[in-house]
Amino acid sequence: MNGKHIQKLGFEKRAIKLALDAANLREDAGASRSEVLDELQAVQNNPTGYLSGGVYAELAAELHEQDQQVVSRQSAKLRDTPLPYRVWGEDLIDPGAHDQMDVAMRLPISRAGALMPDAHVGYGLPIGGVLATENAVIPYGVGVDIGCSMMLSVLPMAPGALGTEEARSLLMKHTRFGAGVAFEKRDRQDHEVLHDPAWKEQPLLRHLHPKAAEQIGTSGSGNHFVEFGTLTLKEADLGLEAGEYLAVLSHSGSRGFGAQVAGHFTGLAQKMHPTLDRTAQKLAWLPLDTHEGEAYWQAMNLAGRYALANHEQIHGRLARALGVKPGAQISNSHNLAWKQRHGGRELIVHRKGATPAEEGRLGLIPGSMADPGFVVRGRGVEAALNSASHGAGRQLGRKAAANTLAKKDVQSYLQGRGITLIGGGIDEAPQAYKRIEDVIARQNDLVDIVAQFQPRVVRMDTGSEDI
Repeated sequence: MNGKHIQKLGFEKRAIKLALDAANLREDAGASRSEVLDELQAVQNNPTGYLSGGVYAELAAELHEQDQQVVSRQSAKLRDTPLPYRVWGEDLIDPGAHDQMDVAMRLPISRAGALMPDAHVGYGLPIGGVLATENAVIPYGVGVDIGCSMMLSVLPMAPGALGTEEARSLLMKHTRFGAGVAFEKRDRQDHEVLHDPAWKEQPLLRHLHPKAAEQIGTSGSGNHFVEFGTLTLKEADLGLEAGEYLAVLSHSGSRGFGAQVAGHFTGLAQKMHPTLDRTAQKLAWLPLDTHEGEAYWQAMNLAGRYALANHEQIHGRLARALGVKPGAQISNSHNLAWKQRHGGRELIVHRKGATPAEEGRLGLIPGSMADPGFVVRGRGVEAALNSASHGAGRQLGRKAAANTLAKKDVQSYLQGRGITLIGGGIDEAPQAYKRIEDVIARQNDLVDIVAQFQPRVVRMDTGSEDI
C-alpha cells in the first residue's frame, strides 16, 4: 500500500498520511489490500462512525474536521443581495448605518431586520439596528456593553422639594463613574446577582466575578449618566395620579465584565468562520446548538442581569438617602438578544441600541443631558420586530463633536435649559445628538408616549474635554 492508492480514493492533505499509517497497520494484521481500501472508503463516507476508537479513529477525526471546515466555508457565504428590511426615520439616518445593516441582512443566518430612527454607525451591527437570526447569536450584534439599559424611579416628592445643591451632593456621594472605578470597600453592597450559579459554570465567568463584585452599583464612561429631574404625567398611569414628580433616570451597563465577554466570544465566532467576507467579520456568529453558542448565551444573560443590578443599587442608594420608596419603577435593556417568535418560528432578535416595544410593554427613550426623555408603551409592530429607538442617536461622532463644538455654545445650551452638569465631556454635548423630538416623531406608530422626563441635575464621567 502506498500514497497513490490513498490519493485515488480522494484523500488529501494530512489525511493521506493518516490513512497510509492505518492501512499499514491493517495489512500487518493480515488484511488484504482490497479489504483495507474498502475500509478506508467506508471511513471516508462516514467518519463520525469511527471516531470512538480503533485503528481508523485518528483518520476519522481528521476527515470530520475537514468536513466541518467545508460546512463552515459554505455557511459563511453572504447572500448576493440583502434581505429587505423596514426603516423608520430614513431622513435622520446616515448612509454608513444603512451600509452596515445591508451587510447584516446578507448573512446566511439573517431572517428579518429593522432600522430605528436613532440609528448611526457602530461596530458590526449599527447602533439602532434590530436583527433576527435563526439558531445563531452574534456577539457584536448585541454590542460590547452587554445589557446596557435604562431605569427610572418616580419618587413621591414634588420636583421642587429637592434643591440643586442637595441633588448634586447626593449624586456625588452615591454614584461612581468611569473605567475601573468602584465604591470604597466599606461602602460596597451585596446583590443576589453576584451569587448566580452561572458565575461558576465557565472559567471566563469565574475569572471575571471578583471585578464584577468590586464594581457593582457603578457606571461606566461615555454616555452613561444618573440624573434627577421632573417627570410629567398628563394622565393617570404607572399606578400614579397625573402630575409632576421628582424622578431619577439612569443609563448604565455591565461595566468591564460585559466588554470582556463580548471580546472573548467575538474571537471564538471569528475563528469559527475564518472565510467570512471581510465586510462582515465583526458580525461573526455562534450557532446556539454549539458549546460556544450556549456559553455566550449564558454569559450574555448574566451580563444583562448584572447591568440591571447596577441600576437597582444606584436607585436604591438615592431613594434611601432621601428616605422614600419609589412610587413606580421602569427599566429596560437595549443591548441584548432575545428569543422571540416572528413569522411563526422562533428567532434570535438582536437589539443593539433598540428598546423592546412589544404591545403594552413600558420602556424608556432618553434624550441628551439637557433634552427630555420619554416613558413609552410599545405597540407591538411586527415589521419593527417589536422595537423602538433607544435614545436620540448621535449625529456627530465623538471626535467630530470635540473638534467642531464650541464649549461656550454648549454651556449656553445647558444654562438655557436650567441644567446643572457634573462631569460630562463635550463629546456628549446635546448638539452631538439628533433632536429627540424628531426621533420620537418618526416612530409614533411604534410607541405611545406615557410621560416626559426633563433632566435637571446630571452626573456623568468626565470626557476628553470637560464642558
